[in-house]
Amino acid sequence: MTTQTTEPLPVVLAGARGHGRSHLENLRRLERLGRARLAGVCELTPLDPHELAGFDAPEQSADFAGLLRSTGAAVAVICTPIQTHTDLALTAARHGAHLLLEKPPAPSEAEFRRMADGVAEAGVRCQIGFQSLGSHALPAIRDLIASGAIGDLTGVGGAGAWVRDEAYYRRAPWAGRRRLGDTDVIDGVLTNPLAHAVATALALNGTPRAADVTGVRTELFRANAIESDDTSCVRVHGAYGTDVTVSATLCAAENTAPYVIAHGTSGRITFWYTEDRVLLQRAGHGPEEIQYGRTDLLENLLDHLAGHTELLVPADTTGAFMRVVEAIRQAPDPRPLPADAWHRVPGEGAERRVVRGIDTLVAAGADSLSLYSELDAPWARDTEAAPR
Repeated sequence: MTTQTTEPLPVVLAGARGHGRSHLENLRRLERLGRARLAGVCELTPLDPHELAGFDAPEQSADFAGLLRSTGAAVAVICTPIQTHTDLALTAARHGAHLLLEKPPAPSEAEFRRMADGVAEAGVRCQIGFQSLGSHALPAIRDLIASGAIGDLTGVGGAGAWVRDEAYYRRAPWAGRRRLGDTDVIDGVLTNPLAHAVATALALNGTPRAADVTGVRTELFRANAIESDDTSCVRVHGAYGTDVTVSATLCAAENTAPYVIAHGTSGRITFWYTEDRVLLQRAGHGPEEIQYGRTDLLENLLDHLAGHTELLVPADTTGAFMRVVEAIRQAPDPRPLPADAWHRVPGEGAERRVVRGIDTLVAAGADSLSLYSELDAPWARDTEAAPR
């Protein structure tokens, strides 16, 4: 379905606070370009004039379906709690609105399938909000790998070491939860804050779809007093001979830019995906660092609806990521780290917990394609993480 029009398309944003503020800022940019018009905002508490500065009084309501009807929205941007994604996406699809759906798209494979099937049946387009997959570095790296620049691909590693204080888990009722009552949430380090590391590594490995995955091994831990995991690693077995191994934590000593590494028999390519920066290291050459640009995913969706290009992140290209989400959902609850494995340090708004040596472990995991238990982390020994 294409939408041929020279008028800016009306957009409804569901979830305009927290990460949703970045979507508001992007919509301001697209309005200035004449590409989109913020027609409505769905929030439980209406935004104040300061929050809506630069917009022409969009309609506000907590009734998403009603807002879609009254605004005639052509596009819905959904940036709400994980467990609400599927129902809101299907509501938008029933009203004929195309979608930019924030990551993770769903808290389980069943919910993902229900969403994807319903959207397809409605005939609308759905872009999943893995912004790193809009980086121009990705096709460039794929071309380098295909040309043999680093020899044969042997695997892809990922590393994410971020700092989050204890208040981070008090920001919302679903934060740091595996489930709310009988409803899955799965708000863990690999499934939400550092989900891009997993999705980007899977894309570089050439295994983005569910059928590309033959098994998933997880090691899930937590230093914080939460239900979900904050320090974890995962190995995704690819169907074509190479695996993805990603290590991540929200209990780092220092915030660092997350990255993925494509390992080859004669070199490696490191991609800092939040910075669109690439380092190529290969035998017989000096290191080459390249800076790339990025295509905004909402802008790409608008271009796709106008018939100008293909979607960068259609739902089916996140199927392998959802296999990881499902494996984490089905895994035993994360193991609490022993008290001597972490310590508290002051944070900006609250104390935070730092796992001793975790920054080095995360980097070593990506560098050697190893899990924590394989790196002899004392708290990861005897980890029961059978492939799923």
